[in-house]
Amino acid sequence: MRKLVYYVSATLDGFIAGPEGQFDFFPFEGEPAEMIMAEYPETLPAHARGPLGIGDAPNRHFDTVVMGRGTYEPGLAIGLTSPYPQLEQYVVSTTLGIEDPAVTVVPRDPVGLVRGLKEREGLDIWLAGGGKLAAALVDEIDALVIKRHPMVIGSGIPLFDGPFALAAFTPTDAHAFDSGLVVTIYSRAGDAERPPASQYSSGKS
Repeated sequence: MRKLVYYVSATLDGFIAGPEGQFDFFPFEGEPAEMIMAEYPETLPAHARGPLGIGDAPNRHFDTVVMGRGTYEPGLAIGLTSPYPQLEQYVVSTTLGIEDPAVTVVPRDPVGLVRGLKEREGLDIWLAGGGKLAAALVDEIDALVIKRHPMVIGSGIPLFDGPFALAAFTPTDAHAFDSGLVVTIYSRAGDAERPPASQYSSGKS
């Protein structure tokens, strides 16, 4: 069965974006950028893939993306209604209205959406954020790929923004870059299968 994988950047204090949803403070250069372009090219938006020379790169881990309105809107603000045409795109929102056949707006029941997607054939499903959607889907998340940057911002949108509830995950792989970025992969506790990106097993941690 396909997995739902929460692949996201975060600060040391656990935020995926600033108070206004800003995320441009996360650097994209050097080894970390090379890793993303090589291992997760499908997670880069269409308008960036061409200039980066990976416009035709095949999907390695995901063929579907699920995101909340806050994650989708930065692209929409610059006229990008279909940010990930290389993926099947779903936006969970009760208020968003768009007319792009490449994007499906889901007004309710993200759990039902994900469970249905898991039953289909294909690559894994990328949960792109945000924090409220991640909290709503926490019981459906099979793996986490957290790109932890060496910075603290004090406030913003947390990795999970919901009521107190315990969900246990087990670290299965990690890689530390000279920049201070640490990519850690977790699987749901008790899951014997390893999540994607096991190429880091020989890296330093």
